[in-house]
Amino acid sequence: MALKKSNIATASSDDNKVKDCKTIGQNLLSDDASVRRWAARDITHCDGASMMLLDQLEVETDLSVRQVILTSLTQVGDSEAVEGLVRCLRTEDAGLRNEAIEAMKHLPKEIAPIMACLLNDSDPDVRIFAVNILESLCHPDVEQWLIGVIRDDEHINVCATAVDLLGEVGSELSTQALQELKYRFDEEPYIQFSEDLAIKRITGD
Repeated sequence: MALKKSNIATASSDDNKVKDCKTIGQNLLSDDASVRRWAARDITHCDGASMMLLDQLEVETDLSVRQVILTSLTQVGDSEAVEGLVRCLRTEDAGLRNEAIEAMKHLPKEIAPIMACLLNDSDPDVRIFAVNILESLCHPDVEQWLIGVIRDDEHINVCATAVDLLGEVGSELSTQALQELKYRFDEEPYIQFSEDLAIKRITGD
């Protein structure tokens, strides 16, 4: 009898969770921004949370709700959430792009496997955004990724962004690649200046 009671209790709990998630999903579509905000916060334990959050993110106009959606996506952190944040890098909405970049910085383990793809994207803007993500991405390969950028990327703005960041996070390992970049863009004054500054910061000379 005790076992049957336990099974009934578990089934009841699961049913309540489903009903609760259904209500939360409906609330995420509410006309009331405060209701949507609470729903975006509470939905993280529900099945399909990332897809529902991303669908709402595409049409969300309230900044506070959008920020909660992005925070919840980082809490879920599954492949759907990561793919959705990557799509945000291609939006024309500069505010959403920047918010997505900040959100992705909180997912180092999830972003690391796709960083090489982002840094080799056909769109130089996406490559720049990827470098921006590296700024606060707590991952041991950050410097190596940046070295790869300044050695291989042909776009001056992408390289310049990577050089600026290497000046902050780079070590002696970066100096040779930085010097090679200076010769590769020997007619670009900004690269000459930023490369010298980065090496000075790294070496302390």
